Amino acid sequence: MILADFLKAVGQLSDPRFRKVFWLGIALTFALLVAVYAVLLWAIEALTNDPIYLPGDREITWIGDLLSLGSFFLMIFLSVVLMVPVASAITSLFLDDVAQAVEERHYPGLPPVPRTPWTDVINDTAAFLGLLVAANLAAVLLYVMVPFAGPFIFYGLNGFLLGREYFQIAAMRREGRTGAKALRARNRGTIWIAGCLMALPLTIPLLNLLVPILGAATFTHLYHRVKAR
Repeated sequence: MILADFLKAVGQLSDPRFRKVFWLGIALTFALLVAVYAVLLWAIEALTNDPIYLPGDREITWIGDLLSLGSFFLMIFLSVVLMVPVASAITSLFLDDVAQAVEERHYPGLPPVPRTPWTDVINDTAAFLGLLVAANLAAVLLYVMVPFAGPFIFYGLNGFLLGREYFQIAAMRREGRTGAKALRARNRGTIWIAGCLMALPLTIPLLNLLVPILGAATFTHLYHRVKAR
């Protein structure tokens, strides 16, 4: 049944609202990463503005360049690790549009629901972004410490986080925050398995950028299915 939900989501990828959310999320993600890199370069320049001397009054002039080059490789590494979490969080700002598109196509008899207030969306997105970034950075240490368990940690962790967030988004539109949490608590196992399915494309370049949209659509189907039991 979870696979059927996923295939329905894949079948709707050509929907213009899906494409709009995808490109908007990617553009904002790149803009954020560029802004972070610019701030990092500014900090390096500020820290290395004063000359540094070795014994004998020999001035070191290459530390700033070295740090700037190092910062470039650092940002490349962080973009690889954080690109999907950041894209997921930013795209979640617009996932109401994805859920609405799914419901209009597959559940046309449902009454309309008001859009989630932007204050709630921004607060939830900020919390989700912080959790995703912190969890995935912490997981990097675990990958180094127990490399043989890396795949299990990656898919288990991101499956839990994605499942929790996307089911909450899908259910909260019609159940409210409290009702969505209660429904999520009753279906933890199903939601985690579905989240792990969403985590599988995370290791495939470019395809991983579709995860937020596929996740929102898949969990909209999942919400309606478990609600109907």
